[in-house]
Amino acid sequence: MTAILAVAQRGEAILTLKAAPVAESELDSAWLNQLSNAMYATMMQRNGVGIAAPQVYISKRIIIVASRANPRYPDAPDMDAVVMVNPEITQMSDATCIGEEGCLSVPDARGEVVRAETISVKYLSLAGESKHATYHGFVARIIQHEVDHLDGILFVDRL
Repeated sequence: MTAILAVAQRGEAILTLKAAPVAESELDSAWLNQLSNAMYATMMQRNGVGIAAPQVYISKRIIIVASRANPRYPDAPDMDAVVMVNPEITQMSDATCIGEEGCLSVPDARGEVVRAETISVKYLSLAGESKHATYHGFVARIIQHEVDHLDGILFVDRL
């Protein structure tokens, strides 16, 4: 059974740090795959649509994006989960949208945050394959929110 990890809460130092890149030697490793599985299980158990490694006390640049309807986000579009290692937003549209965000690390708050409507992101898969994709709307919002975690920014810092 996959472990459910503790989630860091607002005020904890780990959430204010700029996370370190995942090293080439860590790609395609048992450790990275186990971390990814545990992050995914933790996110699912808490009805999240995304999670970043710093939220589970690992200061590494790994996020999971997994939009789907759940009690916290009943209107979220369904997508297959994507693990992004060392994600980098390469382009953001000038067009923005405002939307409600919450966070597993800030369970007592929700707020309206302005984000780019469309983003392009490059990242590595768990196996180290280079990927590039464009996302719109709610999924783009999740990615921007999770990349913020990698840079020590919580959504409440943007309110």
